[in-house]
Amino acid sequence: MKPKILYLHQYFKTPQEGGAIRSFYIAQALAQAGFEVVIITSHNEKKCRIAQIQNFEVRYLPIAYDNHFNTFTRIAAFLKFLFQAYCEAKKISNVRLVYATSTPLTVGITALWLKYWHKKKYIFEVRDLWPQAPIEMRVIRNNLLKKILYWLEKKIYHQAEAVIALSQGIEQYIRQKTNKPVYLIPNMADNEVFNPCNQSQKYVLPQHNFLKDKFVVTYFGTLGKANHLNYLLEIARIAQQRQFTQLFFLIIGKGAEEKKLKAQAQTWQLQNLLFIEHQSKTNLIYFLNLTYATYISFLDLPVLQTTSPNKFFDSLAAGKLCIVNVQGWLKELVEKNECGFYAPPHQPEVFLEKIRPFVQNPNLLAQYQANAQRLAQTQFDKNFLCQKVIEVVKKLTI
Repeated sequence: MKPKILYLHQYFKTPQEGGAIRSFYIAQALAQAGFEVVIITSHNEKKCRIAQIQNFEVRYLPIAYDNHFNTFTRIAAFLKFLFQAYCEAKKISNVRLVYATSTPLTVGITALWLKYWHKKKYIFEVRDLWPQAPIEMRVIRNNLLKKILYWLEKKIYHQAEAVIALSQGIEQYIRQKTNKPVYLIPNMADNEVFNPCNQSQKYVLPQHNFLKDKFVVTYFGTLGKANHLNYLLEIARIAQQRQFTQLFFLIIGKGAEEKKLKAQAQTWQLQNLLFIEHQSKTNLIYFLNLTYATYISFLDLPVLQTTSPNKFFDSLAAGKLCIVNVQGWLKELVEKNECGFYAPPHQPEVFLEKIRPFVQNPNLLAQYQANAQRLAQTQFDKNFLCQKVIEVVKKLTI
């Protein structure tokens, strides 16, 4: 009988759906390594559904969630998943190990209950620091609630058999909270899907012909408060004012800030920026073919300097110049490996100064793009990082 892994992830996505698909890669790799994998997740449909996706099972719970939801509606969705996931997990027999991935932190409560009441060991994977992120963003302001969440966070780490951190900053933070084993396994680059050699550089839809002669800078991902894409709109506004006509900006995705961003772009009458709806991974490749550089954007908060955004690793694998507006490990990575640059979020003029050499010198751009692809292949390849996850899981299931 294969060892069974119960995988808890409230926002599990497939490549066809787009977005962050780290859990898809890990589940696929675990199944290929000889484990039986059952994922419990949620979807916006009204009924439960069980699907066989490639070589693992996914159980979808009817719990609606959207980035447009207000704080209270989101909390309700988190709590609903916590209870329903626990009830579903109890039905699954012979579970050897629980793999719980945040966010939200409440997923860890389900893992805790399974440990306390059903003697199931668990690994807790930390994608973002909760509750630190919502506290710094002032989403959570109540002091009593802060204390409860910090206590809960520490409890979840301490009761885990191991903790997986997605960045150095997250790893350092967790080591201050617990003496349990902490493994650094960052987000992953899919060098097979996003390999530039597999991309058709000549294929351009008629409606995008105007982009062929532009230096396209693309943001793709969630259009949320934490991403603060007003930084990018301000850059586009100044570029237009200064008649930097070679630059063109794409914003691809959806989220709570979408209407505000579009309204601001209309108010400023930006002619050098285009919004594109959320895309699957396959469709995203087409737009990356038109792109020279990608922009990784976050609100200017200390906690967001520890983030490990999947869009950054997709950009590396696609061989794009990577521009980041956060300090911390992403800034160090792009500067050390000469695959991009840091653009201070409150100084849009610096962005234009730093990107101009790449617009004017194709050889310099090609060198940085090649460095990006090399970094993806040598340090962040999904096959290598999935193997590291498998090694951690095997230690706890043998």
